[in-house]
Amino acid sequence: MDRRLVPGIRVRHPGAPEWGTGQVQSAIGARVTVNFEHAGKQVINSEVVTLDLVPEHATDSPLPRGEVGRPHPPRGGTPCR
Repeated sequence: MDRRLVPGIRVRHPGAPEWGTGQVQSAIGARVTVNFEHAGKQVINSEVVTLDLVPEHATDSPLPRGEVGRPHPPRGGTPCR
């Protein structure tokens, strides 16, 4: 087991780049459960697949971290048009 694969770490599957970035949910022995952006929850055998670690600042999202798109008006305010 790769001791760096702890819950919260972001990874990519080298054999399935279309899955996008995933977040490790748990790692028990060689079984690593990862929630991928485009493939959902997958259980990976870390003795067979070496997951690539993703730097903290990297993301597949088109928006910078913290941005969620166009802001909504406060409740009771004028709706966006």
